Amino acid sequence: MIEIYTDEFFMKEALKEAYRAKEAGEVPVGAVVVSGNRVIARAHNQTEVLGDVTAHAEMVAITAAANHLGSKYLEGCTVYVTLEPCPMCAGALAWARPDKVVYGASDDKGGFMRYGKEMIHGKTQLQYGVLHDTCVKLLKDFFKEKRIENEYLK
Repeated sequence: MIEIYTDEFFMKEALKEAYRAKEAGEVPVGAVVVSGNRVIARAHNQTEVLGDVTAHAEMVAITAAANHLGSKYLEGCTVYVTLEPCPMCAGALAWARPDKVVYGASDDKGGFMRYGKEMIHGKTQLQYGVLHDTCVKLLKDFFKEKRIENEYLK
């Protein structure tokens, strides 16, 4: 069987990480870094478990990929993330310089695009909306469950 490595294929890998985050009680965001059609790093939000506000999926994935490559730059790599990166993560992506960033769901309140695409490196391609509906549903369901849980605990 020949596997076709598409943006959808790798976004599904990022979604697997997002589900791991949800299972851990974290906001369900997942990321993978791909080089040569191979996932070299995978991560999900870990802010609660680590007590670290910077432990976003993208940040953890960037660090893991840099360690794998032995370089602070992610040249030749694509970063897939289920939610539009925040300004902090966009800044890290700018410094890491991946060839491409692909995200699923937009984040009108906390995403970097409200400040402009210039937040990421000028040579980095940007693509968004990949598996958008699936990424949005996961996040909406998570926050709906949290609201119900909070109401029940009152």
